Amino acid sequence: MTITLYGISNCDTVRKARRWLDTQGIDYDFHDFRKDGLELATVERWLETESWDKVINRRSTSWKALAVDARESMDRDSAAAAAIESPTLIKRPVLETDKLLEFGFSESRFATLLG
Repeated sequence: MTITLYGISNCDTVRKARRWLDTQGIDYDFHDFRKDGLELATVERWLETESWDKVINRRSTSWKALAVDARESMDRDSAAAAAIESPTLIKRPVLETDKLLEFGFSESRFATLLG
């Protein structure tokens, strides 16, 4: 099983997830939104599986920096465009395999999914 962990390297939650994966001896590829970029097709794939409000972190400073009308009118299409423009809007980390997609980090949830 190929595991990809998406995020940004200076995010505390991403660092916790990476540390947990490393401690468990789980091999994964890390994809840094800032260094490696983010393709629209990837975000659209996520939005086919999950609702936009699960993909977009509405507690983030990036969300709060959006114009009020952009936040109030957010939908699937505008969420995809906003995530491409500002990947820090995406709830991190994103754990993806060929069979699962998880946003955010919880040790117990990762243990259940990957154990």
